[in-house]
Amino acid sequence: MSLRIDGEMTIYRAAELKQLLLEPLQPHATVEVNLSGVTELDTAGLQLLLLAKRTALQQEGQLRLVGHSPAVLNVFDLLNLAAYFGDDLVIAHPPGAARN
Repeated sequence: MSLRIDGEMTIYRAAELKQLLLEPLQPHATVEVNLSGVTELDTAGLQLLLLAKRTALQQEGQLRLVGHSPAVLNVFDLLNLAAYFGDDLVIAHPPGAARN
């Protein structure tokens, strides 16, 4: 199953997004979430993604995040979360920026 999230992933939409993310997570299901339309990601939105990932793993399924928007990439880079989610993404570093 595929779904797409557009707009803000913030506290103001937490209840709506929680239902959207968790509803398709059935045992052994693979759910692909397209994040290319996400304009803002705060800690509430990040917690929802973490909850969805944990729920999928508990049900022996998969949650795949694709099409990471710049807002999502910024948060994932800042908090070093790319490895946790295990999705393919490229985080571009500005020219001349130090890499860790």
